[in-house]
Amino acid sequence: KVLLAVLGCVWLALAASVGHAAPSEVNGTCGDDDVTFFPNVAKIKYEGPDSRDPMSFRYYNADEEICVAGKGCKKMRDWLRFSVAFWHTFRGDGSDPFGSPTKLWPWDEGADEMQTARLRMKANFEFLDKLGVDYWCFHDRDIAPEAATLKETNANLFEIVELAKELNAKYDKKVLWGTAQLFKHRRYAHGAATSPDARVFAYAAAQVKAAMDATHALGGENYVFWGGREGYQSLLNTDLAKELENLGAFMRMAAEYKESIGFGGTLLIEPKPQEPTKHQYDWDVATTANFLHNNGLTTKYKVNVECNHATLSGHSCEHELQVASIQGLLGNVDINTGDPQIGWDTDQFLTDAAEATRLMLVILSQGGLQPGGLNFDAKLRRESLDPEDLFFAHISGMDAMARGLRQAAAIINDGLLAKFVSGRYKSFEGGLPGQTFQELEKLAFSLPSDPGGDIESAQQEKAEILFSFYT
Repeated sequence: KVLLAVLGCVWLALAASVGHAAPSEVNGTCGDDDVTFFPNVAKIKYEGPDSRDPMSFRYYNADEEICVAGKGCKKMRDWLRFSVAFWHTFRGDGSDPFGSPTKLWPWDEGADEMQTARLRMKANFEFLDKLGVDYWCFHDRDIAPEAATLKETNANLFEIVELAKELNAKYDKKVLWGTAQLFKHRRYAHGAATSPDARVFAYAAAQVKAAMDATHALGGENYVFWGGREGYQSLLNTDLAKELENLGAFMRMAAEYKESIGFGGTLLIEPKPQEPTKHQYDWDVATTANFLHNNGLTTKYKVNVECNHATLSGHSCEHELQVASIQGLLGNVDINTGDPQIGWDTDQFLTDAAEATRLMLVILSQGGLQPGGLNFDAKLRRESLDPEDLFFAHISGMDAMARGLRQAAAIINDGLLAKFVSGRYKSFEGGLPGQTFQELEKLAFSLPSDPGGDIESAQQEKAEILFSFYT
């Protein structure tokens, strides 16, 4: 069916090129609503833990209510707020540094670049509808092709945005966040906001402006900055102070523009330590928080933590979520993982339920992520070639996080682990034992013996057993 539709598109495009069909006829017919990209997949249903159907949910029951002590009750879909990443799902072609593309997707067979963009967008919504996910995310250049000029490129973008608006309304879907791709094109070889070329700085600002306009037009709830090229390869040819100063100015102007257009979404910065640059300026959550503090932007931005980026920086994802959350900066999670045997950003689906539980403990403890969510910034393995594999991958990730939600809620509701942790700090229940070093010294001199003689055990092993009761 897809092949016939594509052949029809090609015929119409050829006819239009010689004057026998109007361009509007091509645009209105090609990739119409009758095209089905996943004909062998029905809507995915919840069948419970005993199901042995891989095309079903065993733990994710979207409308089931989960209650968390002190945080209230919400449906699973509202705690988790899953999102599909357009770039990995519909633009991922299986290529890697050692090999060419391996995927032959039916939505990549349009008569021209814009027709292909329309097919991809329609495939996205069929996928969202059948998977039962409410949100999606995008880079500007992933949903619409770049043209010869910035004006033509923007025209392409907003033509696809209009289609996406129609499909959002038709399928009742929403944009979790949008972003600008400021790392692939040659112009960004030396960075975007940190480029030594002022023309590139201006071009990047114009691209972010258009991408934020597109996100706003689509009702997006957040906007993300990932500085893939904002960093350095060598300090020998880098003015570190100038680049950080320019980056701060760029982010302040972005926040000002957001307010000027009435965009109510949250601005998010996504940390990553390296790759593609040797050192990126948003290395981890702590570095990003320091950047925001130094530039007076802590009320303007929050952080989007990607789990695979956390491990690349030498931290666990749980650590990065905690560091962001205790500062009031945790706004969104790109939920993925890396391979412990591979040292790069493999963007795999997180399927470890115990790990998911650790992450959900942080998220539930702050009352959720809204208006952020859990975005599957994850891709199929190069060897997975069938469109159905996209469903298997997302189902496994959604079930893992749903299981983590259930288990984290049980841990919080029972209170055993929290009681154990608070017991370790019981000597501080009345506050600090003194307000000056002089007062603390007086207390230390009054102690009958050195506290090292009867210091209590941390009992990490006991904590791990308490955690295992639920996982």
